[in-house]
Amino acid sequence: MKPILFIDRDGVILEEPKSDYQIDSIEKTSFIPGAISYLGKIANEFGFHKVMVTNQDGLGTESYPKSSFEPFQQLMLRTLAGEGFVFDEIFIDDTFAADNKPTRKPGTGMLMHLLNNVHYDIHNSFVIGDRWSDIALAKNIGCKAIYLKSPLHELTEAQALELRTTIAFEANNWEEIYSFLKLGLRKVSHTRNTKETKISVELNLDGKGDAKIETGLGFFDHMLEQIARHGALDLIIKCDGDLHIDEHHTIEDVGIALGEAFALGLMDKRGMERYGYALPMDEAEAKVLIDFGGRNWIVWDAEFKREKIGEMPTEMFFHFFKSFSDAAKANLNISCKGDNEHHKIEAIFKAFAKSIKMAVRRNPDSDALPSTKGVL
Repeated sequence: MKPILFIDRDGVILEEPKSDYQIDSIEKTSFIPGAISYLGKIANEFGFHKVMVTNQDGLGTESYPKSSFEPFQQLMLRTLAGEGFVFDEIFIDDTFAADNKPTRKPGTGMLMHLLNNVHYDIHNSFVIGDRWSDIALAKNIGCKAIYLKSPLHELTEAQALELRTTIAFEANNWEEIYSFLKLGLRKVSHTRNTKETKISVELNLDGKGDAKIETGLGFFDHMLEQIARHGALDLIIKCDGDLHIDEHHTIEDVGIALGEAFALGLMDKRGMERYGYALPMDEAEAKVLIDFGGRNWIVWDAEFKREKIGEMPTEMFFHFFKSFSDAAKANLNISCKGDNEHHKIEAIFKAFAKSIKMAVRRNPDSDALPSTKGVL
């Protein structure tokens, strides 16, 4: 079975004119940066059935004759063909939104022969688009969407909420789309339950910095949010711990559970940077070095004068990072100097996040293991 790549045209392949949204002259015909080269790589490296699906309001009418459309459509097709990308099928709906035709996106009227064909793998197919209608089309088809973010067509809050489970990936450019199609996302759902804590972790190592943290410790939640935001990770952590006794088990076990989630997410390290380092400067100076090399070790050079920051004992910061290092099988070297205790620990967490972001980065053009040993 072959997956399908449904691709919108205007705003995805060709720049969409802000004036009237119609590409009907040579002056208004330009490609989205990266579209030509990365579509060529997609055609040469992947086995997608390639389908263009576009709405062209009133095409063929006096206000938008086909003679104003075809020359620039053909120019686009010839240019892409020069890089090896040729659409297998092209579908153009020429109705207006008010006509409410089933052939107009997000309707699937033009595509039924594909959806009912056993030779195509709809579940692993994608729609690439920049509008609500493209993402809604993916939902109606039963596949996922790659949302190419555009300042011309931002999703409303209601649309984003309705379609959040349909969007597999949000991209800023074609390089990110290509990387996603080649590498996929490293997503992990992990639970760790003991007599002292019940913890669930949802981790997306290729996320955008979203976090929802509930440990019962406000300052700890805030620090874990820093990991997501500055590490460009999507992170959901829910912990029900024995806080009626003290904070120790909650903090330590969250470190273990988070480290285990990273270990699961990084089982395949091919093409990965492996190492990360950061040195953010404020009134406090923090340095965090990390190596996801398969061995746990921690060096800790930080002292705190206060017993607690918020409701979090300062002695537990070391325990958190030690627990993460053990469970993730990662080397950590952490040092910090400064005057303000809050600033010092926040600098450490932010540097930790930045070092993770560097270390987990992957090169889509390489499948080399970052080790001379041949195993990690």
